[in-house]
This record gives sequence, structure tokens and C-alpha cells, in this order.
Amino acid sequence: MSFEPFAMERWQSTWETRVRYNLSESGVHPLSLAELLALVGGTPADLGPVRLGYADTRGSAALREAIAALHPGAGPEHVVVTNGSAEANFCACWRLIEPGDRVAIVLPTYMQTWGLARNFGARLAPIWLREELGWQPDQAEAAAAIQPGTTLVIVTNPNNPTGAVLAAGTMAALARRADEVGAWLLVDEVYRGAEREGAPTPSAWGLGEHVLVTGGLSKAYGLPGLRMGWCVAPPALAEELWARKDYTTIGPGALSDALATRVLQPGVRGRVLERTRAVLRDNWALLERWLGARRPAVAFRAPDAGAICYARYPQGIESGSLAERLRRDHDVLVVPGAQFAMGNFLRLGFGLPAAQLAAALERVAAALDALGD
Repeated sequence: MSFEPFAMERWQSTWETRVRYNLSESGVHPLSLAELLALVGGTPADLGPVRLGYADTRGSAALREAIAALHPGAGPEHVVVTNGSAEANFCACWRLIEPGDRVAIVLPTYMQTWGLARNFGARLAPIWLREELGWQPDQAEAAAAIQPGTTLVIVTNPNNPTGAVLAAGTMAALARRADEVGAWLLVDEVYRGAEREGAPTPSAWGLGEHVLVTGGLSKAYGLPGLRMGWCVAPPALAEELWARKDYTTIGPGALSDALATRVLQPGVRGRVLERTRAVLRDNWALLERWLGARRPAVAFRAPDAGAICYARYPQGIESGSLAERLRRDHDVLVVPGAQFAMGNFLRLGFGLPAAQLAAALERVAAALDALGD
């Protein structure tokens, strides 16, 4: 079977540590260990007793209880802790996709699940988010894509790369349609909690008996280096995902498990998320001014969640070529729309320190201005 490389991750992995300004990241500037301990109310000495042996391979009971508490109706038996949400998505797709299966997927998206489905031999049915609808799907198109015989429906909500949150009625309609045709619904919720303003995005958990959701600490919590993720699924499926994890990373890191348990405590979680929201609010104001000054040539919709904005620029250069020019000539890394199977778009991350963001945007402006020369 042929292998579909993960284009965006190859691009980022190759260059993100070799450029001066990284606008390819979709989360906020990560916390240091000292900053995290200050938020959770601890010191490095508190970690001294943690044994650096194998942790509970499913995730400690305390951590699974904390994750379950974020999903009403779930208990520890519904939770499998993974090394990042990427491992949760991988194990779920590995279990739920067989060669020849029909898989409906909302696009554009973080292309991991798209690539996994192709690598596992699925036939893909796209459900495109429409820019003219505020990055929402057309309901009729969605229903047509999730036709009888579909085995899995995949959604990322809040969405990457657009930053849009699906309307509650739309999410419920996708769940109903999946249930009608007997399909599982997999919802990647790693950006849940990273809303710029307003209430948190409701979880899809509980919308049906065949719903599973994935999440983690990388985006909303600013802790990608902990590599902590999870899947919340019906207990029987959770057991099967845990069994697959025996073939991948086996278990989480002991220190990461201990820190994640502290982060997700009710009195702490809000402080960590508020730090993220403060970064999003301040940096979005800067990016919005920058983008607004370039209208109508550059079109954009303010993201609902995540430190990402999906901006459409004028025709004239293919997005991959523009991204390469930005990297090569301006020392700035962005994600081109081509890596989301789209045209003249750039995904701009705005979660880095404000001074760095402003300097990076000056360089992007120079590259965009040169397109008209």
C-alpha cells in the first residue's frame, strides 16, 4: 500500500527550528516549567518524589478522572491517555478504518486524519467548510457526503486552519446523520478551551452512542512539550484503543502525567486557560490591525478559537511557492493553503510573543507587497 506523507508536519518539522520567526504554530507561546508551576501553585521540589518508571499505561486514575470531568457523563473507564492528541487520532483511525471503507471528513482540516484515512485504504468523501458561510458546511452537502455505507465521520472542532467553531445545530446534525447511517463520529477537540472570547466550545461528547472525542494540552493549554493527549470513547472502544496503544508508545511519561493531573484540577485549569486567552486577545488585536490595513486584497474571518487565522491573498503565486519565498528570503515560516488542499491561502499563527509577531508580520508584508511589483 502506498504511503501518504504528512505534508504540513514534514514542512514544519524540517524548518520550524531553523527560521527566525515561526508563524506556522497554531498554539500560543508555550509555558516554561517555572511558569507552569507558578500557575499550579507548586515548586520544582514538588516533583522530586515522582518515580521515573513506567506510568499507568492507560494514564493514571487521577488524570483520567480529571479528563472525564470535562466530558459530562464520562468516567475514567471512558478515557485513554495518549502522547499528544495525534496519538489519540492515530489509534482511533487505526481501529475504525478498514481498506475500502467510506470515510466522510470535514475540510479543510489538520491533515493528519485525512492522511491516515488514505494510508489505511479508505475512500474519502469531503465535506467542505464554505468561506461564504463563515467557514460552516452546507447542510445538504454534508448529508450527501455521509451516505449509507459510511463507516466514520471526522470533524475538527474548533477547526484548524480556519479557527471557526461549528454552530451547535450543525454539530448536532452531523452527529444525527452519522447515527442514521451507522457511522462512528470522531471529533478532534484539541482547540477547545482556546476561544478568544465567550463560552467554551461545547464538546461533541454525548451527542450519540458512537461518538468519540480527542483532545490534549498542546493548544489551549500552551503545553505541547508535555505530549499529553486523550481519547474519550465508549468503554468497550476505549479498551480497544488502549490495546492498540500497546503497539505505539505504551504509556505516558511519568512527569507529564503528574503535571497534567495538576493542570486539569478545577482550581488550576481556569488560570492556565486564562493565560492563553490573554495571549489570544492581545495578539489578535495586533494581527487584526495588520490584516485590516490590507483589505480588500487580503480577506479573512476573525477566528473563534486558536492562535490561527486563515487569510486569502490575491492570486499571482501558488501558496506553496509563496511560503517557500517567505522562508527562504524573509526567514518566516507559515503554512500554505496547498497543505490543506486549497489555493491562495496562508495560515498565520499569532501565538508567539507580541514583539516577535510584529517583526514577523513586517516581513510577511514585504513579501505580499512584492507580489504587485
